[in-house]
Amino acid sequence: MAYLTIGSQLPSLLFNWINIFCPIGGKLTTRIVWSILTEVLCFVFTVALVMINTSQIPALFFWSTLGSIVLLNMANGIYNNSVFGMAAKLPSKYIGAVVLGTNLSGTFTSVANIASISITPDARTAAIYYFTTALFVLLACFDTYFALPLNRFYKYHELIYQRQIENQNLKQSGENEKVPYWRIFKQASPQLINVFFVFFVTLAIFPAVHSNIKTSSKDFLFGETYYTNVMCFLTFNVCALIGTYFSTLFSWPKQKWLFIPVGLRVILIPLFLVCNYHPIGVTRVMPVLINNDYVFWALGAILGLSSGYYSSVAMMYTP
Repeated sequence: MAYLTIGSQLPSLLFNWINIFCPIGGKLTTRIVWSILTEVLCFVFTVALVMINTSQIPALFFWSTLGSIVLLNMANGIYNNSVFGMAAKLPSKYIGAVVLGTNLSGTFTSVANIASISITPDARTAAIYYFTTALFVLLACFDTYFALPLNRFYKYHELIYQRQIENQNLKQSGENEKVPYWRIFKQASPQLINVFFVFFVTLAIFPAVHSNIKTSSKDFLFGETYYTNVMCFLTFNVCALIGTYFSTLFSWPKQKWLFIPVGLRVILIPLFLVCNYHPIGVTRVMPVLINNDYVFWALGAILGLSSGYYSSVAMMYTP
């Protein structure tokens, strides 16, 4: 799980950074279309890999899977950044809507995973159903992107944005003015730090620690088959979705004081570690202080709610 987390987060971060700070040029449509196409090819490769018996070549399977994850998240980094760029042309609450959509996709993925497991007990068949569903979702992304210019609301704000760019170019009078990145960063830095710290705490726990917490009672609501999928992935994504939705209704606290609840979230890290956390291949030394599945479930809900809510609020507060 740690390899998967690193293989997914680092490429996404790197290509987000490149897409923002390196003026490569090219149309937005080109970036989005090629990003989605790359993701489609990665999922086709994954489905093909599932169909092949790789039990005799585990090393090749591992590195092929990891390479596919890296490539997938490189494309996803460009795609996500491009979508946020489109949302930036709209009123600020639509940034929260993009984050809401991201968390909705996580919920959909979790439900699809549980459904694929319940439909068939065979892991290979379940994986084929799961990744094939992802292909249909990506095709839907193609359709919705090309349908977006038909929306009058989006066309209106796109025209306003184009006029602002034209006026800015006229004011520059042909001078090649550099983008004042440092001034922009200083102005936005309080909320950027809040966004960073929200995701720092979230990713320190989810999914590496969260998914390795085992049940404390054999009689709990969910058996071992569904325990991690429900208690970790579904709970986090549903609660993050709810938290993001709340951010579209109200924003608390004000910009000046947002760092306080964001900073307090660091308490969640030791709380999860003292749950029934048993990573594979590691002997636990620390005592288990929280040995109750319902308390662990509540902590997972708090993690998801606070992550979805405060990340959205911080992004909407960012100038």
